[in-house]
Amino acid sequence: MTRIIAGHARGQRLEVPGSGTRPTSDRVRESLFGALESLDAIAEARVLDLYAGSGALGLEALSRGASSLELVERSRSAAAVVRRNVASITRTLSGPTARVHESAVIAFLKRATGPYDLVFTDPPYDLDDRSMNADLIALAPLLSKDAVVVIERARRSTPPDVAAAGLEVFREKSYGDTAIWWAQPAAESQSR
Repeated sequence: MTRIIAGHARGQRLEVPGSGTRPTSDRVRESLFGALESLDAIAEARVLDLYAGSGALGLEALSRGASSLELVERSRSAAAVVRRNVASITRTLSGPTARVHESAVIAFLKRATGPYDLVFTDPPYDLDDRSMNADLIALAPLLSKDAVVVIERARRSTPPDVAAAGLEVFREKSYGDTAIWWAQPAAESQSR
């Protein structure tokens, strides 16, 4: 069972797609969001959830005070689950908006306008490094200057090439088979 851990929608259950997704565990989300709150990265943030799966990461941010959320999921059946979860969670919230985009991530990023303050990218573990890096390069121009990008992959994966996208890792942590990298726009890319 996946649920919203904290905030206005605390305790609400989320539907999870039947196959093809790997929801972030409650333990990992709890640790991740505790750290994001300590950075003051959630309140009023414009959030983007790439490879949304069930939408749990983005919806957790919305429950905790993000101002808007865009969720991107290519799978038609998973996108339908995300839409139902969005409808369920936003019913309990007043004000923030959430939109689901049934699209490949790279196609969405090429037409998106941003800016985004908080981005979750949690691709399938079998996504190749070249595609992951292409996503990050396409994402970079859509970030606000103080944005936080949270990248979740298998611990055995090659670390993402954030430097090619003008980003820098400022934190990384592993939880079992899950590795999380935290990135932000590099100082030199902000001065351009």
